[in-house]
Amino acid sequence: MAMLIQNYPLMDVESSRSFMDDIYSSEHPKCLSALIQLKNTVIGSNRQKGNAIQQGVIPRLVQILGDYEQPVDIRNETVIILGSLAKGTEDHVKELLKADVVPLLLNCILTDDNQFSENCLRCVCSIFKYNCAPVHLIFQDQSLISHMLSLIMHSTANQISITTILSYSIKTKKHQTMLWDEGAVFSLAALLRSPLQAVLMPTLTCIASLCHENKPVAASVATANFEGKSVPDLLVALMARDKPLEMQLAVAKCITFLYRAGAISAEDPKILYKTLPVLVYLCQDKYAWKLRVETAETLAYLTEVNVELQRLAAISNHLIGVLNTFVNYKSDSSLPPAKNEEIRKELMQAAFRVFASLGSNDEDIRKKIIESENLVQHIVNALDDPSTKVKLAAIRCLHSLSRSVQQLRTTFHSICANQDHSVWKPLMRLLENASDDVLTVTSSTLCNLLLEFSPSKEPILESGAVDLLCNLTRRSDPALRLNGIWALMNMAFQAEQKIKTLILNTLGIEHIFRLLNDSEVNVLMKTLGLLRNLLCTKPHIDYIMNLHGNEIIQAVTMILDANHPSEVKEQALCILANIADGDSAKDFIMNNEDILKKLSEYMISPNGKLQVASTFCISNLVWKEESGSTERQTKLRELGIPALLNRLMNTTNTLLFDKNEFFVRRVKTAVTQFSDQ
Repeated sequence: MAMLIQNYPLMDVESSRSFMDDIYSSEHPKCLSALIQLKNTVIGSNRQKGNAIQQGVIPRLVQILGDYEQPVDIRNETVIILGSLAKGTEDHVKELLKADVVPLLLNCILTDDNQFSENCLRCVCSIFKYNCAPVHLIFQDQSLISHMLSLIMHSTANQISITTILSYSIKTKKHQTMLWDEGAVFSLAALLRSPLQAVLMPTLTCIASLCHENKPVAASVATANFEGKSVPDLLVALMARDKPLEMQLAVAKCITFLYRAGAISAEDPKILYKTLPVLVYLCQDKYAWKLRVETAETLAYLTEVNVELQRLAAISNHLIGVLNTFVNYKSDSSLPPAKNEEIRKELMQAAFRVFASLGSNDEDIRKKIIESENLVQHIVNALDDPSTKVKLAAIRCLHSLSRSVQQLRTTFHSICANQDHSVWKPLMRLLENASDDVLTVTSSTLCNLLLEFSPSKEPILESGAVDLLCNLTRRSDPALRLNGIWALMNMAFQAEQKIKTLILNTLGIEHIFRLLNDSEVNVLMKTLGLLRNLLCTKPHIDYIMNLHGNEIIQAVTMILDANHPSEVKEQALCILANIADGDSAKDFIMNNEDILKKLSEYMISPNGKLQVASTFCISNLVWKEESGSTERQTKLRELGIPALLNRLMNTTNTLLFDKNEFFVRRVKTAVTQFSDQ
């Protein structure tokens, strides 16, 4: 006998309550029939999805799904309806999230019914495509991860859903490690053999997320293989020119992340002859803007830390000119103004990021970049953009270009001459009120603009930079403290006495002591550098030591007594050498027996840098032409300094003398000063 197929008419949820009421029925056939009708009604219609949600159907669906006593066919129809609602609008998904549907679905995935698990995975997959989804729930239970991976080969639908869910959920190194521990690498390697783009794309995204900035996991991915082929080889095969553009980009991102995590070298052919050319090629303006933006951002990350990749990219396929079309985007008349503005900002920030990477080391590349049409003006304008993403990219680009001495003297000089479009003005505004990530890059850029030869230095000083930078040194973020003290160090270099006094008074001696005890050695080093720059030029040295001499000597002694690396102690000795170059300031050293003893010890130190720094200090103390030299030389003779100088003259450490002619002259001159007494 032929089997009868029951057909259910499509009904409008809003105008028909009959089958909606039957969903609440405890009778199995009636409830199942109503669910099927509801499913057929909402599939493909966002309006009907919205009507069903307004009728309050979600709580009943959640109740059925969570009732493990319900027959599997009813629960299956229920999860299919929920999956259809999840394919609607973001507002529909938010209603599902209010009902806590995701934890329930994740629990249902653990069932032994493969079809039911597959439907649950589809529903979760649809929900997780929205930013509001609780993706963190995936990694709260390792057994869930294990079970999901065990299901991945059961069907094509599972392969798509699980890789998509995981790619959206991986947010931390802990997540990456959990997947690695569960053998996800080998499952993903197997999926790279799939002939289906729908499987390959989320798989590639998942691999990229798994490797991102995680050395152990990336190394595991790089050495994993399937059917005798390594994962990198399987990836490169998917980067062929006959593959879809989106796939080529996804693979290039995977290879880029493997390289940046140290699993592949920059010289690897997969980088030089595959990934880099593909990324450069996909930046061309004949491709969709979203593809170009993601491509450029990946290219910026690829080239960020390697000089040779930067140079190779810069000369490849007219890249700098191509990126200039990003910055000078021509609006599409067929699009609304708001969309054109969105595209313009996305393209511009992507170009800024690539320019920042390409120009971070090479002077010639910086020159080519900065000569691009209207680029500098676009950067200056972007510094005031309301979008943090655009603003941050512009600052990073400016920071990279400001590393160039030549550009600071030329291009930046001409910009600063135009007070209406100065670079420093928006940067100073950002220092007053910006997030920490923006502040970090902004203050790094100001460090360069405050160099002695920079035309921006004077107006920055006049705009209250000292207060802002001193405030940065009091921040909890080490990067901000470092940039604040670094900028002050640059500001103090060859500065007028009034500026040095302002820095000292604003920073305060007590806070300088705190910075000299900072847990970050770089902050300590730049603080010592600041003291060196403050204590330059005889009148300045004597003036500052007259005000704060005892505290400064105490600070130097503290550094020399502590268990610091030799580089730190060298800076402290250089400060003493500067103090010894003063007139009255010399007395602070000569009257301190502990300091003199340390200087004599460092003159015979096995560390050449400490020998040089301490000897420079001694040589500044013994000049016979200066007032009080006789008394100083007498005291130094009592400490055996002439003998130590002669010992240096006869040292067997050829490296010490062969590589520092100025030091040799200083030693000889100091010996002569004593002998001519």
